[in-house]
This record gives sequence, C-alpha cells and structure tokens, in this order.
Amino acid sequence: MTTEEDQGASALPARLRELPSRLLSQASAHAARLVTEGLSGADARKWHYATLVALDEFGPASQAALSGRTDIHRSDLVAVINELAARELVERTPDPADRRRNVITLTTAGRRRLRKLEQLLAAAQEELLSPLSAPEREQLVDLLGRLVAHHAHGGPTMGADDR
Repeated sequence: MTTEEDQGASALPARLRELPSRLLSQASAHAARLVTEGLSGADARKWHYATLVALDEFGPASQAALSGRTDIHRSDLVAVINELAARELVERTPDPADRRRNVITLTTAGRRRLRKLEQLLAAAQEELLSPLSAPEREQLVDLLGRLVAHHAHGGPTMGADDR
C-alpha cells in the first residue's frame, strides 16, 4: 500500500500540476538553485555576473546607469561594485564631466572572469533545459521574454540580496 508521501507529484491534483504560475515558480526555483550553485563554486553571485556583462556589453557606466541596466537597486549595487573592485574586476574612477559621480569600467581581469562565469552559466542553462530540443528552448525563451516584457514594472525591484 502506498502512503501519501510516497505518491509525490503524481498525487497532486491536475489543477495544481497544470497551473502555469505554479509551474513557472517551480522552474524558477530550480533555475535559481542551479545558477546559484554554479556561480558559488567560483565564489561569485548572479549580481556579479549581471554587472560584469552590462559593462562588457555597454561599456563604462555610472552607478545609476548600471543600476538601470542590471535591475540592481542603487544602494545594493554599491556593495556589488565594492566586491568587484576589491577583486580588481572593475575600476571605479571619478567622472571627468561630474566629479561627484563615479564611472565603473570593466578591467582585463574582469573580462576573463566574465568568460569563466559565462561557461558556468552555460552549463547551468544546459542542465535546466536538457529535456527540451533546440527549437523548444528558443520557443521557451521567446514566450518567457514576452511574459516578462508584458508584466514589466519599469525599474529595479529587487536588491542584490534578492529581496
């Protein structure tokens, strides 16, 4: 005889198993766990990656611009930049146009670090999406992108500590 605990997910009511918000939540939790584990093995966090990739893609930027490009709240971004600067992955210099503002620049070491983090994230993405074919992966990314764009609230809502 099977206990309720032994039945696991198959014992869930169909309305729960098929609820899109629940499925997204479960997939998101699994994805976050994979990314966190992958990056933590390299003593990094997702906000480190976000900051490095924004600098690599868009070039040097003020902290305010980086906040907008990464969705990291400005006050939390300061801590992220401090961590990256201490590791010599970014440089913080006064803006020649406005000495009250800092410009953040990716260093050569930062570019190397970014490439390493991209390899780790690629492995996490591969593990996450392993049940899907290449066309299904593209379709999933498209559909999720559309959902996110539709529900965007225009501005950073989550701090570097994910709250």
